[in-house]
Amino acid sequence: MDRVIVVGGGLAGVRAVESLRSRGYEGGLTLVSAERHLPYDRPPLSKAVLAGESDDTTVDADWDALRADLLLGERATGLRLDERGGVVASTAGDLPFDGLVIATGAVPITLPGDGPQHVLRTIDQARDLRSRLVEGARIVIVGAGWIGAEVATAAAKKGCAVTVVEAADAPLAGALGPEAGAHTAPWYTEAGVELRTGVKVAEVRDGGLVLAGGGRIDADEVVTGVGVRPDLSWLDGSGLLLERGIVTDGSFRTYRGAEEPGALRPDVVAVGDCAAWWSARYGRRLLVEHWDVALNAPDVAAASLLGQDAVYDTAPYFWSEQFGRMVQYAGSHAASERTVLRGDPSGRKWTLAWLTGDRLDAVLAVDRPRDLVQARRVIAAGTPVDPDALADPDVPVRQAARG
Repeated sequence: MDRVIVVGGGLAGVRAVESLRSRGYEGGLTLVSAERHLPYDRPPLSKAVLAGESDDTTVDADWDALRADLLLGERATGLRLDERGGVVASTAGDLPFDGLVIATGAVPITLPGDGPQHVLRTIDQARDLRSRLVEGARIVIVGAGWIGAEVATAAAKKGCAVTVVEAADAPLAGALGPEAGAHTAPWYTEAGVELRTGVKVAEVRDGGLVLAGGGRIDADEVVTGVGVRPDLSWLDGSGLLLERGIVTDGSFRTYRGAEEPGALRPDVVAVGDCAAWWSARYGRRLLVEHWDVALNAPDVAAASLLGQDAVYDTAPYFWSEQFGRMVQYAGSHAASERTVLRGDPSGRKWTLAWLTGDRLDAVLAVDRPRDLVQARRVIAAGTPVDPDALADPDVPVRQAARG
C-alpha cells in the first residue's frame, strides 16, 4: 500500500492518521477536510466554548512527524472505486489511492422554513452562537436532547430567556426512553428554562417558530438540536453499501453494494459518526455519534486497512454536562428487559441501570462517576449482577457483580 487518503478532518480522521503511522505505514498519506481549521474536538463546543471558557479545541497532533499532507477547506465530492483502490474526487482535484479511510462524520438536521436557525457542529458555529447569548435574549431551542440541554445550560447561565421545545413527551426520550428522560425534566425548571414537551414545529420563520397545528413562539435566536445524519451524499453511486450509515463489519471494512452484495472492500474502511459497524456484543449494527468511538475506533480501522487483525467491540460511552450535573452513559439498552434505580432521581445523585435477566446492559450515572467506572467494567466483562444489590446505592456496583 503506497497511497492512503483519509477523508474527514474531525477527531476520527486525525486519529486514523496517527494510528496508520504508529502501526508502521510509511507510504503517502493525505487528510482531506472540508473545514479550514486543523482537526479539533467537538464535545467542548456545546460546553466550554459556548460558556466562554475556551476558544480553541484543536487536537494536539504533531503533523510534521506524521508526514501527512493536509488539504484543509477542501471537500470530497465523489468516489470512484477500481478493482484495487480508486479515486476520491474533491474540490482539490482527483486523489488516487490504494487505501481509503472514510471519516466524514455527520451533518446536523435542520427544520423547514426560511427563517434563520443555528446548528452546533463546528467551532465557527459555536463562536457565532456564543456571541448571541446575551442577557435578556429570547433563545428558543428545538430539541431536548444532549445538545439542546447543553445549549440551554449555557444560555440560561448568561441570563437569556430560554425556551426548549421538544416533540416527544420527555427530554432525552429518543436517547434514553421517555421514562428515563422524564427524570431530567425538573432540571429545566430549576435552571429557569421553560420546557415545552409534546410540541411539534412546522417551520422556522423570521422572528421565531410556527408550531404544527397553529401557534407561534417568538425568538431572537432559534437553535436546532434535533439530531444529525451521516455525511454520505458524496458517496452516491460509489458502489459502497449504505444503510443509515456506511455499512461495515466489526473491523470497519466496508462492503460493496448492489452489484456484489456482501463482498468486502478491505481497501476502504469507514469509522466515526458515518460508520454503521457490526457489534458482536449486541448482535446488531451500531451507529454511535460520540467522542469515545471517534477517539478509539480509528486504531482498529487503521489496523484493518493494513491487513492486521483487529475488531472493535467496546461498549459505547458518552457524557454530557447539563444544568450543573455530570451525566454519563455506557452500554446499549435497546433490547433491555427492565430498569433498576440506584438512588432517588429527585435528588442530585442517582444512577439508572438497564438489565436483561442478570446481565447489565447499560447504565446512566448522574453525578455518580464511580458507578459509571465500575459499571463499564462489569458490562465489558459480561459479569452477571444481583439486581437487588445493584438497586442499593450504598452497595458499590462491583460488589453487586456475581462473578
